[in-house]
Amino acid sequence: MSDASDSDDIESIREQKKEQLQSELSGGSTADEPIHVEDADHFADLTGEGVVLVDFYADWCGPCKMLEPTVEAIAAETAATVAKVDVDQHQPLAQQFNVQGVPTLVLFADGEAVEQVVGVQDKGTLVDLIEQYS
Repeated sequence: MSDASDSDDIESIREQKKEQLQSELSGGSTADEPIHVEDADHFADLTGEGVVLVDFYADWCGPCKMLEPTVEAIAAETAATVAKVDVDQHQPLAQQFNVQGVPTLVLFADGEAVEQVVGVQDKGTLVDLIEQYS
């Protein structure tokens, strides 16, 4: 009997994935991987609406590298957009958000910075933050 239940579960998952893919193809969903910010205008476009987690990082930063798989998982598994800002390339943006250490994560909701955390965070903490504003 569990075989029928398992196949129902599999079919349900397939339907969800199919809807997700269709939504992404039609532009109705966020990217499933982090988006690297190109400039201030790109940053403004990305953070202007919805829930956006911004990872201010540096290539030379060990903790930033440790956080990268978590940030990638959040991009893939949540409805939030995830943006990455290289603080060496985009110093004015880092200064604008008072980034004094990396990694610094800033959560935006509808264009407003609503949360800021510094240092490596676990996935559960970040998902909980995102869900508060989703």
